[in-house]
Amino acid sequence: MDRTALVTGATGYIARHVIVRLLDAGWRVRGSVRSRAKAAEAIAAIRAALADPAGAERLELVELDLASDDGWREAAGGCAAMLHMASPFPIAQPRDPDELTRPAVEGTLRALRAATEAAIPKVVLTSSMVAVQYAGFPGTKPVYTEADWTDGNDTRFTAYTRSKTLAERAAWDYVEGNGRKIALTSINPGLVLGRPVGGHFGTSVQVLRRILEAKDPALPSVTFAIVDVADVAAMHVAALNKPEAAFRRFIASAGDASFADIARILAAAFPDRRIVTRQAPDFLIRMIGLFDSSVGTILPDLGRRLNTSSAAARDVFAIRFKDMRETIIETARYLSEKENI
Repeated sequence: MDRTALVTGATGYIARHVIVRLLDAGWRVRGSVRSRAKAAEAIAAIRAALADPAGAERLELVELDLASDDGWREAAGGCAAMLHMASPFPIAQPRDPDELTRPAVEGTLRALRAATEAAIPKVVLTSSMVAVQYAGFPGTKPVYTEADWTDGNDTRFTAYTRSKTLAERAAWDYVEGNGRKIALTSINPGLVLGRPVGGHFGTSVQVLRRILEAKDPALPSVTFAIVDVADVAAMHVAALNKPEAAFRRFIASAGDASFADIARILAAAFPDRRIVTRQAPDFLIRMIGLFDSSVGTILPDLGRRLNTSSAAARDVFAIRFKDMRETIIETARYLSEKENI
């Protein structure tokens, strides 16, 4: 095999796992970074994770910016597939939502235009469960599936939620408007946890870190769809080889758990740690949210118990998701050992 895949956002938490799988499968990988400052660390981490470290010779990193056309045509040239994974994901939400929505949407369209010009037949887009889980808001559906869409124009949602939703919508509109010349697949993961490749982990892991450090005297009634990073990466790579995955969305979730559920799992696994498991009343969180903007971002999620279906992914990719308890505990052990938490 001598196929080349362009992976945008190559130093990201999920992207590193994807690159390892691609290289182990014999692909050449052209990864994009915003700056070469972190390139050496990323390459070293990826090399160490490979089944054969010599596979790192098939990895090259190029500089691309979601907000600029520079370099996209050259980066996409000669590629057999694109995995568009680059998207801003801040721990704190900006005051102006356009700071996230504009680069997310424009960057996605820029990537798809480059794929079109380079005649890349297959694109896998990293979207998010947030583009699914607010369908019918403020109500809660019995089960959330790939047919459900968040309203990306609803200003009650965080800038991140809106950016992921609008970017995915823009991608599907682009593909349909261009006669389906690109076989697009979107992967919509929930809260992604699991051991990182190297020392870089996603913002999502900060949720677990906060519980481990007992930052809060009580926990909000917020539920997450949880999935292991290795499973998310496996879905991305499998989508390249599954014709039946084309023009479809896939939820990546091993199950759903609230803050309190996660805390109870951690308390049982780490009995010597002081872990808060009690749940705060919703009215109290809403009052705090009036004065604390960081708390205000979770208000749309209060009391909404998710029930997500990953049946499509299990069917098409024949994937058996790692038990979320194992993922939660393994991530906590990593944080304890490597981050000294």
